[in-house]
Amino acid sequence: MNILLCPLSDGGYLYPALAVGRELGLRGHRVSVLGRATAAPFAAEAGLPFAAAEEFGGERAFSAARWGTMGLAQYRATVRAARQARADLLVTSVLCNGALLAAETLDVPAVVIGLSIHLWTYRSGGGGEPQYGRTRENRTLETLALYEATREEAGLSARPSRWPRATVAAATSAATSTATVTGTATGAVTEAANADGPDGSALLGDALLLRGDPELEHPGAELPQRVHHVGPLPWEPTADPDELDAVDAALARSGKPVVYVHLGRFFGGGTPWPRLNATFTGGRYQAVVEQGRTAEPCPAPDADILLVRKPWLGPLVDRAGLVLTAGTSAPVLGALLRGRPLGVTPNGSEQPVLAGALLRSGAAVHLPRTGEPDQAGLVDAAWRDDRLRSHAHRLGRRLADAAADGPRRAADLVEQTARPSDRQPATSRENHGYSISRPGPRGRGEPLGGRAGVDRSALRLP
Repeated sequence: MNILLCPLSDGGYLYPALAVGRELGLRGHRVSVLGRATAAPFAAEAGLPFAAAEEFGGERAFSAARWGTMGLAQYRATVRAARQARADLLVTSVLCNGALLAAETLDVPAVVIGLSIHLWTYRSGGGGEPQYGRTRENRTLETLALYEATREEAGLSARPSRWPRATVAAATSAATSTATVTGTATGAVTEAANADGPDGSALLGDALLLRGDPELEHPGAELPQRVHHVGPLPWEPTADPDELDAVDAALARSGKPVVYVHLGRFFGGGTPWPRLNATFTGGRYQAVVEQGRTAEPCPAPDADILLVRKPWLGPLVDRAGLVLTAGTSAPVLGALLRGRPLGVTPNGSEQPVLAGALLRSGAAVHLPRTGEPDQAGLVDAAWRDDRLRSHAHRLGRRLADAAADGPRRAADLVEQTARPSDRQPATSRENHGYSISRPGPRGRGEPLGGRAGVDRSALRLP
């Protein structure tokens, strides 16, 4: 089987896909990778052929920071690359609307590698879940709106979707109707999204693979049928020994215990640097701060902060006793797999949902975005909290057990998702039925008009 990996090219999305791709390659499948040119060295280290999205008209199309605005470019690049690779199946990331629509155009299955938690509405249950930042219903509606806008731009709105789904309009109508009758819209979007089936959202593809643990989902919640827990899919490039030696030398100059800080996107929540500088100036601890995708780092000259930008985090977490993060999946899973407790300061995207799950599990403490109360005191209390560390070890052992078999489980699901009777090249399977949905010259879609208006305001805690 020819399989095209087309995940987002940021490490937190790319690396799990490479872990699955390696396992599929060992099983004899022909696996290739499509992504930004910057992802080429990582695909090479994973031993997988690589194609740059820029060569297929997909410049910036696989950037996590631009996932909501680059869907059409991603769609075009994925269609063209999949045709060239004669792909029988696509493996992509959560939030890759363009890749999902490419699978629809090519009539091939799509497997989505998700985050450590489920972002959208549950199939059932989940009553009483605290709604951090936005409700699940609101998040589902917004994400579906972006998907539908990209679908229209790609010229696919005149044909039925290959996945059962409710449109945003139908979901909104159902929510309004329920609110009118009962005074609340809770659950209405879930019902509307599942109107064509118990897991009818097109956002799931043919299978959505979660990298966390069932304990991270709200108690009593039931996931959609196409959603599966496979556990962490750990893979990252090998750390350069010289770079590690430089890190060790810098940490030795201070000699203080190490806290690893992994910055996520701020989503309009303000810079964390004032509180980081206050926490690690003149205190008991020093910090290794992974800059990640954030810009304009501002460590104070006298702060015990080592600023880095590395394509790996495992060796840095190994040197730390506590991990501070906004609550994105990669640093959370990296910390827990090594038994490290967490301090979480969530802002947007999946951060509030995952942070809430970690607080519920007892593996993390909440650190407010402001400098008050005393952040250094909170960090010191978390470091010394044996119960917090015990919960992190317990959850980490569960995740480590799942990680040992995760790529195999994920590859099993990819193979089960493939349609054995449909293994001929993708180009021969295209039968759109509507001329408006046919790709344009050189594989480029023909948009029907402008993007639908979508509310893109930041997700944040109250």
